[in-house]
Amino acid sequence: MKKYTVYLMGILYVLAGINHFLHPDFYLKMLIGFLPHPNELNIISGAIEIILGIGVMLPQTRKISAWGIILLLVAIFPANINMALHSTDWNFSAFALYLRLPIQFLLIWWAYVYTKTKPVPAN
Repeated sequence: MKKYTVYLMGILYVLAGINHFLHPDFYLKMLIGFLPHPNELNIISGAIEIILGIGVMLPQTRKISAWGIILLLVAIFPANINMALHSTDWNFSAFALYLRLPIQFLLIWWAYVYTKTKPVPAN
């Protein structure tokens, strides 16, 4: 099962990264007034999600990409907290936004599972 869920993870991060470019207003709303240079941060985080999503699907880069996903999830956690604290600004219930916070820890655990994989030796 672990063999296949890594591809699901990778696809989800690639799609999330693409979403940064298709719907930037959603992400900018999280960042404006909270962090400097929101446009640049949106572009960078979207690109990083795409790169890490692809990387986690490749055996040679899986371990480093999984660590990168963990670092990314930790880095964006404050923005998710900010979103929950200002739930009235969003079209989501406060409950859903607060529920999203512990889900981040599940995502971190999911990525951590792949930090234990051994890279495929180059032939």
